[in-house]
Amino acid sequence: MNTQNIMYLPGVGPKKAETLRTEIQVSSWEDLLYYFPFKYVDRSRIFTIREIDGNMPYIQLKGKIEGFETIGAGRTRRIKAWFSDGTGRIELIWFQNLKAIPNLYKTGVEYILFGKPALFGNHINVAHPELDAAESFNQREAGLQAHYNTTEKMKNSFLHSKAIQKIIQHIFGQLNGKIPETLPISIRERARLIDLDTALHNIHFPQSPNLLRESQYRLKFEELFYIQLNILRVTRYRQHKNGGFIFHQVGNYFNDFYNKNLPFPLTNAQKKVIREIRQDTAKGLQMNRLLQGDVGSGKTLVALMSMLIALDNGYQAALMAPTEILAHQHYETLSGLLFGLNIELVLLTGSTRKKDRETLLPKLKEGNTQIIIGTHALLEPDVAFKNLGLVVIDEQHRFGVAQRARMWNKNATPPHILVMTATPIPRTLAMTLYGDLEVSVIDELPPGRKPVKTIHRYSGKRTNLYESVRKQLQEGRQVYIVYPLIEESEKADFKNLTDGFEHTREIFPEYTVGMVHGKMKPAEKDAEMKRFINGESRILVATTVIEVGVNVPNASVMIIEDAQRFGLAQLHQLRGRVGRGADQSFCILLTTYELSENTRRRMEIMTETNDGFVIAEEDLKLRGPGDIDGTQQSGVAFNLKIADIAKDGQILSFARELAYEILEEDPLLEKSQHQLFVQELKKRAQDRNSWFMIS
Repeated sequence: MNTQNIMYLPGVGPKKAETLRTEIQVSSWEDLLYYFPFKYVDRSRIFTIREIDGNMPYIQLKGKIEGFETIGAGRTRRIKAWFSDGTGRIELIWFQNLKAIPNLYKTGVEYILFGKPALFGNHINVAHPELDAAESFNQREAGLQAHYNTTEKMKNSFLHSKAIQKIIQHIFGQLNGKIPETLPISIRERARLIDLDTALHNIHFPQSPNLLRESQYRLKFEELFYIQLNILRVTRYRQHKNGGFIFHQVGNYFNDFYNKNLPFPLTNAQKKVIREIRQDTAKGLQMNRLLQGDVGSGKTLVALMSMLIALDNGYQAALMAPTEILAHQHYETLSGLLFGLNIELVLLTGSTRKKDRETLLPKLKEGNTQIIIGTHALLEPDVAFKNLGLVVIDEQHRFGVAQRARMWNKNATPPHILVMTATPIPRTLAMTLYGDLEVSVIDELPPGRKPVKTIHRYSGKRTNLYESVRKQLQEGRQVYIVYPLIEESEKADFKNLTDGFEHTREIFPEYTVGMVHGKMKPAEKDAEMKRFINGESRILVATTVIEVGVNVPNASVMIIEDAQRFGLAQLHQLRGRVGRGADQSFCILLTTYELSENTRRRMEIMTETNDGFVIAEEDLKLRGPGDIDGTQQSGVAFNLKIADIAKDGQILSFARELAYEILEEDPLLEKSQHQLFVQELKKRAQDRNSWFMIS
């Protein structure tokens, strides 16, 4: 396809070309053809003025301008005109490009007007309407018309939606049906896709609703297909190039733990995941597996048993956690689980004393230390292993791509990788964001766990709430009270947090109240957290620093202040801090009375289900993939141009299936019929929105 600069197209020029480049990253003809409309409006209906009201999303009228009037001065200056069609009059208003308006439009000429009506006082007005001479408005203009997202700067340069459409029309005129195909006929026939030229024409100028649907399907499939083909191709190449350690056996370490120390019977879901890991590590290829499981589902136990398989085969294992608190917690948990099994287990964090490091690091390098638990400190160059066989990365979205890759380089042969997350990820998102990882899911809770009861309350009614909390405290339980602390409103939020801390101390004077937030020094924060973990403080007032990993089985109440300001995934993570013991636990969502429809729906979802995967799917629908917790940290920008991960799961699954089949037949894409794929992958790799490996 012609990639020449849009500057030379009619109606563009250097200034407009620069605006398009900086505002919407469009420089070439191809960029603009792939700048898709965000909506379509049916222009076949013309209303009369007496039919319309201020609540309609848009109107189309046929009539004449009766006269112009300039009102105000300076910043408040605007142009007003009356528009009539014989059945009534409405007001037209312009606030920008005022000099041009009287020259663009004339009184007494019949126009087709299109715009959004608004009720002002007792009459309807339309701000910045689209006006076309009625004599040139024919069947070409009728039917579905595309609308494009534009910025204020674009509008000020006369690059409004209609101008974009006209430039695209010029491109089609120049190309004259010579848009090269990007998918071979074999794939188009399998997926029942129309050709690219027809699809691009109809995405911008739909000839019918049916052709528009077919065009959208074709372009969504193509976008998702090449993402999946790239992910699967690079994964296969990396696996075969690197190879992987073979864990031949399950031996004494695993069996002794299973027979003597296992704290409770494994759930069927845990057994299934251990089988999957066992199969992966026996293949001679590097394992890259994502382990998803809701809070409290027993992921850590699965991780430990996987590490014991590594030990049984003569290899070392490492567990990397994102915070010192979580690393300490894992160390305490694993030390307890491995008691009496004669396994050398150590902890390494940024706080480890120099003297202790000097003892610890040589033992690790010589292979005398079998399991190490740590934070980012494990990535430091002086941390060397004799034969690191398995790395477990907990809450993996907290680690950057480069950091995770550094763990691979601890051996000539990369260790097997098991990444764990307690943030359930919808299947469609996992296939894209973590498409190079095999996915395991623990979807059962261990026996004896009671689901947390979630209740939505309005913050104005606290008396009954405090009585219920006091009963829990009298029974020996502990309580979290979480406040939002968001950068944009940090000062006000911090005041709310400290005021809330003082208020809590006044309400519950007989109990010790602690407070933690991200602005505290790490040592202070750790000390305050330890006091709560040890039961010295009974109530903890906190920000979301307690969102991930802190395990206090005695805590049975989670109160979330201003819950309307949290996303679903974050609310679910916070709720996961309670319900970790055998007692009934409660999560109280406190909100203001005035809630948007979206927020009210979030509260309903939280009270209806404890299933993290259901919540993740709903979160994806409500917020879109770019906002889902963890995706930004993972190093992936969601720049899909037409596909929607929340809605196009079936297309994604089908595209991945076809990509998988192609690579099964031709792993390196060497066959002549697959050279079009190679060309497209190369082109897309150079694109600024290219997808890349993240694990």
